[in-house]
Amino acid sequence: MSVNPVPTPSAPPVAGPYSPAVRAGDWIVMAGQIGIDATGAMAEGVEAQTLQILANIAAVLGDCGASWADVAKTTIFLTDLGNFSTVNALYSEAIGPNRPARSTVGVAALPAGAVVEIECWVHRPA
Repeated sequence: MSVNPVPTPSAPPVAGPYSPAVRAGDWIVMAGQIGIDATGAMAEGVEAQTLQILANIAAVLGDCGASWADVAKTTIFLTDLGNFSTVNALYSEAIGPNRPARSTVGVAALPAGAVVEIECWVHRPA
């Protein structure tokens, strides 16, 4: 099985040597998304960052020919677990009736001063 980058023209700019999404067989693995827009500007605050992340994920899913219905697993990273209920409510609204497996992890820091980051594993047969 080979691992290949997926073209993601809708993804915000990357800040390092990685791909926003790669395909490995029937799986698409999406890099963690932080709350930056197409210009690289960070949204202010946990709610705005979460909304931007969810929009970024939806855009990359679309680039991959996928949707939230194809998401099998997400991981949410929070610099303050006190923000869990805010992020959880916005996440729940975004994913609709889909209920992928999920982990939420408290971390000391995230890139670019982000307060939340979300990554996804997507099952989408080639």
